[in-house]
Amino acid sequence: MMSIVPRVLIIGAGLAGLACARRLTQSGIACTVLEGSDDVGGRVRTDRVEGFQLDRGFQVFLTGYPEARTTLDYSSLGLKPFYSGALVRYAGQFHRMSDPLRRPQDVVQSLLSPIGSFADKFRMLGLRRDALEHRLCATVGALSLSTGDALQAYGFSEAMQARFFRPFLGGVFLEQALATPGWIFELVWAAFSRGAVALPRDGMGAIAHQLAAALPAGTIRLGSPVNRIEGASLVLESGERLAGDALVIATDYTTAAQLRGERAPLGASRESTCLYFDAPAPPTQGPWLILNGDAEGPVQTLCVLSEVAPSYAPPGRALVSVSLSDRLNTSDGDIPQAVQTFLRAWFGPAVDAWRHLRTDRIRSALPPVDLLQGHDGAVSPRLDEGLYLCGDYRESGTFDGALLSGRKAADVVMADYAARDTGIMA
Repeated sequence: MMSIVPRVLIIGAGLAGLACARRLTQSGIACTVLEGSDDVGGRVRTDRVEGFQLDRGFQVFLTGYPEARTTLDYSSLGLKPFYSGALVRYAGQFHRMSDPLRRPQDVVQSLLSPIGSFADKFRMLGLRRDALEHRLCATVGALSLSTGDALQAYGFSEAMQARFFRPFLGGVFLEQALATPGWIFELVWAAFSRGAVALPRDGMGAIAHQLAAALPAGTIRLGSPVNRIEGASLVLESGERLAGDALVIATDYTTAAQLRGERAPLGASRESTCLYFDAPAPPTQGPWLILNGDAEGPVQTLCVLSEVAPSYAPPGRALVSVSLSDRLNTSDGDIPQAVQTFLRAWFGPAVDAWRHLRTDRIRSALPPVDLLQGHDGAVSPRLDEGLYLCGDYRESGTFDGALLSGRKAADVVMADYAARDTGIMA
């Protein structure tokens, strides 16, 4: 037990900041989390609009993430799974691509679909095995290879890459070139293979609320934006000054740099644009993710969220989420109308009865790929004595990376103060 108990200030109540606070409080260390907005979660929030649950941009939760498995109480989240696989729209029809180990009833349809060759379907089994055994990158020869290079090394045909992997992974990584490092692909593909893709009953924001609910009352201060950092102390925009022994910056990378008086790292943040529609009836039955395998038109993926989790829509209605591809300039024209016009070819004139609820354009949905360095374990959360940094960009850029980064920052804070107590500093 440490005799020196630090006073810890955490800036940001996103997943990383909440995970950091959770780890500290579990170890008996009190902390204060300062959040500038009116709720916890950062990008992982859910709004209630006319009886619908609208996540801020299309998001899903992978139950196979290792850090999430040890951090979250899945049963209380009421997770509702997608089918294992996807429907791919190609050449005027929907084709099933399913995990044969989880949906053996779809094996024949998957094998006969024009979404890749027979050989491609068997290569998927090898890809699954290697990801689960943490040898995907070793198989292709390097951690530094891109996701696209890894798929080439496995021998997937161009048809399989164009009709399945690019729309699917492009939606996951929010970049169409599949330049995301192979080590992140291995981590994410293992999570897909190990667990389910799901939605919490009360929306994605329930994940952050579960973390926050475990903290002592008064730990989180909402509506408390930080203006600047002065050593291990900070000044709020209200003028209030708070002093601490340890300061953890758990914001996005741009805000973290600004608070430290530095220029934000170069690199393009990855954007996402999602449209929500209220439909009188679901255009498809079942909890499917639908991919646009034709590589044309404004739509990249579509999901009827209320088919996955009925709580996402009021009784008698369906909630449709449409994620846009980069083939549509989001600054031009009536985008909801353009999307509905395109989707008539998929679902017929019933699309005309859909009502546009909201468009979410998330300019920094994921951090720049160039910032992600967590695979080698060499990035320390400690920037200086008493100053620490965490966030998804410090790891894999995923939900799991945010949770892992927050926990690591808390561990280093505690280790530093344990060493100070014994007079041994690293």
